[in-house]
This record gives sequence, C-alpha cells and structure tokens, in this order.
Amino acid sequence: MRRVLELSRRLTHRTPRCVSRSLTHSARQAPPAFAVSWLHVRQSSSSTGSSSSENEDTFSERADRVKHELDIVQRVVRTAHTTERLQELQTQAQREDLWDDPAHAARILQQLSALESRERKVSALRTRFLDEKGLYAMASEEQEQELMDECRANMGALLEEARGLRVELMLSSESDLSSCFIEIQAGAGGTESCDWVAMLARMYQRWADARRFDVHVADESPGEEAGFRSICLRVDGAFAYGWAKHEAGVHRLVRISPFDSAGRRHTSFAQVRVYPMAAMASASKAGSVPEIPPKDLRIDTYRSSGAGGQHVNTTDSAVRITHLPSGIVVTCQSDRSQHRNKAEAMEMLHAKLYQRELERQAQAKHEYTQGLGENAWGSQIRSYVLHPYKMVKDHRVNVAMGDAKGVLDGNLDGFMEAMLLLEAGGKGIE
Repeated sequence: MRRVLELSRRLTHRTPRCVSRSLTHSARQAPPAFAVSWLHVRQSSSSTGSSSSENEDTFSERADRVKHELDIVQRVVRTAHTTERLQELQTQAQREDLWDDPAHAARILQQLSALESRERKVSALRTRFLDEKGLYAMASEEQEQELMDECRANMGALLEEARGLRVELMLSSESDLSSCFIEIQAGAGGTESCDWVAMLARMYQRWADARRFDVHVADESPGEEAGFRSICLRVDGAFAYGWAKHEAGVHRLVRISPFDSAGRRHTSFAQVRVYPMAAMASASKAGSVPEIPPKDLRIDTYRSSGAGGQHVNTTDSAVRITHLPSGIVVTCQSDRSQHRNKAEAMEMLHAKLYQRELERQAQAKHEYTQGLGENAWGSQIRSYVLHPYKMVKDHRVNVAMGDAKGVLDGNLDGFMEAMLLLEAGGKGIE
C-alpha cells in the first residue's frame, strides 16, 4: 500500500510534459515543435504506410537509445575545445571594461548564454530520463498499464529531443553561432519567379519565428506585377547562420501559375544566399573584423520605394554602398533613418565579405561544397512541386516530404538536419 501511495504522490507532483519540455528550450535556439530527425523525414515521405520499428519497440529499447544519444551529446558538450571556449567567454564576460563597447558585450553574452544553455539542456534531459525510468519501474511493479504507456510515450519524446540536440551540437564553428542575412533573388521565370521569391521569404520568416529568432526585412526590390525581384531578410539569434547556411542555392517551384489565364503549369527559380554576421562570428576576437577603408566605399542615398509612409518616400533615407575592390553592392531601405539604414548596410557588406573569406578558406582546403549554381534549369538544390502532385525534395541528400504546405509554412528542420549530418559525414554520430 505504501508503494501505491508513493506512486500516486509522484504522479501528482510530476512535472507536466509541456512544462518539462520547455525547460530544454532557450529563448533563441530551441527547436520548434515540428522538429524531426532526418531519418523520420525519409520515413514520412514513404508511400508504404508501414509503421516504423519505433512504434513497436519496448520501453527498455527506447530507454537504451535515449541513453546512447545522451552519452554522445554529453561527450560533445564537454570536449576540450568547447570547455576552453566557454571559459574564454566567461572570462571576457567578467571583465570590468566589458560594457565599454555595448554591442560587443551583447554579442559576448549571447554566445555565452548559448553555450551554457546546451549544458543545461543535457542536464535537464538526463534528469527527465532518470525520472521516467524510475517511474516506469514503479508503475511496472504495480501493474499500472496506463502509466506505463505514458512513460513509454514520454521516452519516445525524449529520444526525439536528444536527437535534435545532437544535431544542434554540430553547429560548432564561430560563424555557426552568429546571426545572418538571407538574400533571395528571382531567376528564370519572370513574374512567376518574383512571386516565388515572396513565397520563399514568407517560408523563411515562418521558420525564423518558429525558432524564436528575430527577423525583419533589411531590403527589398518589388517585382513589376507581384512579389520581389530580390529581398534580404535579417535573422537575429544564436545559431541562426548555422541552421540556415545550407539553404544557399537555387530553389525550383513547379505549379499551375495564378498569372496564366490558360492555367498552364510553370517552373520558376530563385537563388538563396546566406551570410553570417561577421561581427558576431568574431566577437571573441576584438578587432578581428577588419575595418573597410573609406576610400574603398562609394555610398549613395536615394528615396525608398514601395510602402512605408510619406517620410520614407520623400526623403533620401535609402542607402546603397558599393565596395569598389570587390564590386559587392548592398542596399538598405528598411528604416526611416538614413543613419540606421547605413549602419545595417555596412553590416550586410561585412557579412558578405566575411562569407567570401569563409568560402576562400574552404576552397583552399578543397572542402567547399556550397556551389550556388546558375539560377535556372539543372542547378536546383531543392524542388517544390505543387502540381501534378505535392512534394518537396532536397536533391543533395535525397530527402523528400509530401507535406509541401508544411514546408512552405516554415517546416524546414528535417532538410536542415539532413544537410548538417551530410556535412559532418557521420563523424561522432554512431
């Protein structure tokens, strides 16, 4: 009787699943509810309809897999490099002159918070794992079948969270930790492609919102009839670049065109580029982002186009900056203030120059595989087919999802995780 009362007491005081899950979420880098492992993306795209082995396994088998995942995650979190980096950031955060440069201080604290939250996530997952094991043992002894089934379901949820955290830990470079710009340009397809750019921008905004990143439009160039010829999104949050970096490339859309009165099927293309915030990526090395000499810049101001109120459209608030040595051009017209637009345009320029340097270093090591390709037929990294069937397929990893609407609503984590696993080459996964 005492054991039954104890079981009842533990169940009464047990942390609800929705609350306990939230303990593993940080404000900036928590995976959304729809995050799934890339293996499950493959399974969901299968037409066989057969149930996976994980729907039939026992509590003990699930518990063994969770323990395996947590052991891997803990080894990654506590590597010598990660520990050294954490200590370095903690030392910088305690410096008396930290807030002499508020922007630099904010970047240091954001990186420190991101690394510390990983340790907290692992500890929280392990605590929940041990609680579920203990509760299942008690429920099994008392033959509480309903509670045993709940424990088994909870262990399955823990397995998914542990797998998601393992993928997240692959984001280990300094640039991965930074915020980013996502630039989308229309390719072959005319008005259709401009509309496709708008659809992709919405998709990335939904994805960023689901991950609790801050996102806003840094620059846009409207299309003649619909959508945008180009648009640039700024995504702020820890690991924004690490998650989004493999979205760079040509994206292809196949659908019945709403702009074709004959209702014919059209194919459109748009090219995505992703740039890390250079200052954030180098926050631990003050001054490591080189200053650009004023003589290397040509700065033009002009009136903003599109919506935004009479002030935006009647003053020279928009800014265009040309980096003369490289020919890189950036524009920003998102704010009423010319000074703020200029500051954001400079951040965009730094980001593009930093990405260029990363690509140069990767090419020197024969590791650069991001090749964007021509913004037209045969170069796409991912196809979004809405007619005659619905499917989104990433051609780099051969992962497909039948829920095209879900993908266009921001459910991109399956594709992103698959690319991270491909990049890692399986290292440290098994």
